[in-house]
Amino acid sequence: MTTRRLLGPAALGAVSVLALAGCASGGAPAATPAAESTVADPIIVVTSTNVYGQIAQEIGGEFVEVTSIVTSGTQDPHSYEASAQDQLTVADADIVVENGGGYDSFIDGLLEASGSDAHVITVAEFSHDWPGEEGAAHDHAEEEATAEPEATAEADDHDHDHEGEEHAEGEEHAAEGDDHSGHDHVEGFNEHVWYDPHTMEYLAEALAEEFAELRPEDADAFEANAAAFIEGIAGLEDSLAEIDAAHAGDAVFVTEPIPVYLATAAGLENVTPEAFSEAVEEGQDVPPATLLEAMNLLADGDVRVVIANAQTGGAETTQIISDAEGQGIPVIEFSETLPEGQTYLSWMQENITALADALSE
Repeated sequence: MTTRRLLGPAALGAVSVLALAGCASGGAPAATPAAESTVADPIIVVTSTNVYGQIAQEIGGEFVEVTSIVTSGTQDPHSYEASAQDQLTVADADIVVENGGGYDSFIDGLLEASGSDAHVITVAEFSHDWPGEEGAAHDHAEEEATAEPEATAEADDHDHDHEGEEHAEGEEHAAEGDDHSGHDHVEGFNEHVWYDPHTMEYLAEALAEEFAELRPEDADAFEANAAAFIEGIAGLEDSLAEIDAAHAGDAVFVTEPIPVYLATAAGLENVTPEAFSEAVEEGQDVPPATLLEAMNLLADGDVRVVIANAQTGGAETTQIISDAEGQGIPVIEFSETLPEGQTYLSWMQENITALADALSE
């Protein structure tokens, strides 16, 4: 059986959520706030990964204290085992931000074990691909006006022209405790939603609204921070549109589904055999016939770029990368967690630039 293999020293000594009550973490780095807030009684935010932690910090500014649980490229959120310290961290949270869709299911155990009553933002539910949403995210403005879930808005392809687009309300968005709909793995759903800038726009708006409810006197600051972030998202979408204009329909091969949202937004065609992606994502052996199909795709000369996961891999992905490099096909790597010293916007722009450069080779 092929397993998701970390491409670095794995975090050791983390204990199972089932044993949290009486155990302490052995080797996983303790989650600490990215920056101590300087204001009295800041909003305590806990995020599953540092991607969402950085966005929350950007929207909340000095009025929030953000702690991210998974912060290192040596940690795999799919298989992360939470520690006793993580449980204590979640217990104190006012707001918890999780990815959902089965990506960071350790949050489930932490919320239940800690008895947390934090509001939970499940980012996957903002995705245009989220099952039952019919291509829409949440309309938080309407949420304040009416307590009832609203009908979802129709979205055709995942375009980035949002003029007049409605954020439809999704059931159980800001649920409490362990009553969330986004935790179990959803078959056929790509949970790597942070690679979709449009979805992050919805997240920024949701954070600003949640923060404003807890600190209404600072609502203007949250709104301004979200507006600045969304302006940055527009810049990313402009860069993606430039790739689309120059390379629409170009074929890319992805060793895992991480960059699919970004590639689709750039107008590229993901030609990876579905069975290949499914096997790698589930930590299973890629069927020999599927691996041969993938290798033939590279040999045909139509694939312009191979995109790999910088943090995890396996024998089959290593073989694909080797074959691509041997045939002169550019290989670029995207990570799952935010690199040190980067913001979400600078990181995504770097990824988009790397993609554009590779396509131009």
